[in-house]
Amino acid sequence: PFHPPVQHLDGGVVPEASEAAATGPSPLTTAAPPTGFLLTTPPASTAAAPPRLPPPPDEKGPASQHISATTTAFIPESDEETTTTLITTTTITTVHTPVLCNNNITDVEGYVESPDYAGATFYGGLDCTYTISVYMGYGIEVQVQSLNLSKEDSLTVEGLGGEKPVVLANESLMVEGQVIRSPTNQVLIHFQSYHTTSPGIFKFHYQAFLLSCGFPSRPENGDVMVTDLHPGGSATFKCESGFHLRGEETLICLNVSRPRWSGTSPACVASCGGTVHNATRGRIVAPEAPGGPHGRNLTCRWLVEAPEGQRLHLHFERVALDEDNDKLMIRSGSSTFSPIIYDSDMDDVPERGLLSDAQSLIVELTSEGPATPLILSLRYEAFDEDRCYEPFLAHGNFSTSDPLYRMGTVVEFACSAGYMLEQGPSAIECIDSRDPRWNESEPTCKALCGGELSESTGVVLSPDWPQSYGKGQDCVWGIRVQEEKRVLLDIEILNIRKSDVLTIFDGGDLTARILGQYLGPHPRFSLYSSGPAVTLQFQSDPGDPLFGLSQGFLVRYKEVPRNDTCPELPEVEFGWRTASHAAVIRGTVVTYQCEPGYDIVGSDILTCQWDLSWSNSPPTCQKIVNCADPGEISNGKRSVTDRRFSIGSHVQYFCHEGYVVEGSSMLTCYNRDTGTPKWSDRVPKCVLKYEPCLNPGVPENGYQTLYKHHYQAGESLRFFCYEGFELIGEVTITCIPGHPSQWTSQPPLCKVTQTTDPSHQMEGGNIALAIFLPIILVILLIGGIYVYYTK
Repeated sequence: PFHPPVQHLDGGVVPEASEAAATGPSPLTTAAPPTGFLLTTPPASTAAAPPRLPPPPDEKGPASQHISATTTAFIPESDEETTTTLITTTTITTVHTPVLCNNNITDVEGYVESPDYAGATFYGGLDCTYTISVYMGYGIEVQVQSLNLSKEDSLTVEGLGGEKPVVLANESLMVEGQVIRSPTNQVLIHFQSYHTTSPGIFKFHYQAFLLSCGFPSRPENGDVMVTDLHPGGSATFKCESGFHLRGEETLICLNVSRPRWSGTSPACVASCGGTVHNATRGRIVAPEAPGGPHGRNLTCRWLVEAPEGQRLHLHFERVALDEDNDKLMIRSGSSTFSPIIYDSDMDDVPERGLLSDAQSLIVELTSEGPATPLILSLRYEAFDEDRCYEPFLAHGNFSTSDPLYRMGTVVEFACSAGYMLEQGPSAIECIDSRDPRWNESEPTCKALCGGELSESTGVVLSPDWPQSYGKGQDCVWGIRVQEEKRVLLDIEILNIRKSDVLTIFDGGDLTARILGQYLGPHPRFSLYSSGPAVTLQFQSDPGDPLFGLSQGFLVRYKEVPRNDTCPELPEVEFGWRTASHAAVIRGTVVTYQCEPGYDIVGSDILTCQWDLSWSNSPPTCQKIVNCADPGEISNGKRSVTDRRFSIGSHVQYFCHEGYVVEGSSMLTCYNRDTGTPKWSDRVPKCVLKYEPCLNPGVPENGYQTLYKHHYQAGESLRFFCYEGFELIGEVTITCIPGHPSQWTSQPPLCKVTQTTDPSHQMEGGNIALAIFLPIILVILLIGGIYVYYTK
């Protein structure tokens, strides 16, 4: 009897064992297709299609199989051979995804090129990632050698190794010859293409370069010495006398993916007490008060010891103590029982300073008051007993006849610009061989309240600069230069209280035209006078109950050529300027414009003012790297990758339920070399989503232009009839949107064309027969007679 074949779970069909032995090998041959290839089985008369570039092997869709097998059985009773054939066809559906082309590179120099798949077809596009890694402590320099991309291609260069990847460049900002440097030892190049054929091409050359740490910041009141900025180098910090380090003394440049120092730069803070052995010269500075807004509690004690056989001189540079809560006491000696040579509760600040009778000095400072400013800066110096100490002049300098300051030495003093000598002579002499000393105390340099200045250059300072000015000040400075010149004022620092005022007059007195009037702090700026004279007046509020310390002001001046035009303006890069007059006289208006793709930064209109200065600083033209905001969409929403809409960013639009996007749903901001960055398409719209119209069918004896099952709203359908038939109805019908959508009319009909009645056709035939039949008979008769006689 016949046994049906057994079908395995994998789709194969195998006969019973006995039949397999009797019949031999089955005619079925199963060959597994190459992984990832899309295969088709052509008819026997056609050649198989060439294999295409494989997508990833794990992206297969569902498969159905149809296997062809033949089984033969013999029936003894009838000796008949019965053959049963089962045919199974296999169909493999493959989902196309991007072809992957990844590579990890560790060479210190080489090339990275786009993949070469000439003639290949990429149904899912390309997605390539190249990772370059070099040694720690090195960066990677990438140079763009060739570049040819389209809008469907994406190429980015990112720096790895930090807290998060950093985009160094993308396709919109790349040009041939450009050099991209990574601050880390890893770079990732990501290339994507959505072309099915001929993706974009690029070629990069890369090489490693040695990275370094940045120069560490120099602490205030200190210095830093660096051995090397490359990994392994060190930075050593030190402070001036009277200050100590808060933080690490030495930092090491670490060899990491991005070299950095092993810690933050330390600070130099004033010490609250301490001992200085073998002192030569230095300073004692009051530390910051730790008490905060509710007060402070300081008790500091300094011991300064000079070398053997020397004494100490102490100069009071700056002192500001609260009479009720602060106390400064100085002893000549090294013991707490040494004699007191200065007590702030009883003594005035000594103009000449203090001289120790012994080798040491003790400085004691206590403060228990509210958090009002505490200022203390003392300068000490060791000197031999047979000579005078070295003089000191704050905000000035001096010259000496003997650098060792022995008997008979004469020292002359001079103040820095903006200061005047006060409270002392301009020269002093070292006298008295038994007890060497100066015949007079050193003078002081003080910023005065007002004065007349006639030098070609100079400085005007607020009263008591750099200390804070007092309230109730009314100071007037007059500046006069050569008659054919004018004055340029550079207001370098202006930090006064809002109740105080600095007025600048364009002339030699307070009745001249006002160039400017300023209250409160201002950034640095400049002014020009129209003539050779300028007057400055400063007034501080005398009755302000909340008077507080303020920095003051610093104004530098110099004489400049006098003319009747404003200074020449510089050219603007990537832009141009136009002027209302050929010469930039008073009232001239200059307008700036930028080239396409650049935006103006600053004021685009400048006016030459009455004082021959420009109303604003010249602007600059800055490259525009952002697209304009494309806007929201009605009945929908959007998703943005970069809210600044920089080049390469995307905006995706979505519609609410019941609406559909009309236009491109994805916009990309791309760069234009000769213009402003632009979006890849117009902003789409969200339109109502209508149901399609069903195909109304083909009329009998007719046909349609393009047959399909569904037609969207607005689409039209055209009908035609075969030859011999006439179209009855509308030739073209249109799908009208609605719920549901409907055709504008019913489909037409094709009817047979109208022809002549058959009976009329017969009558015509009878007439023809009546005419031609006698003619034919006559011809036959004549022919017969001719034949008869010729014989």
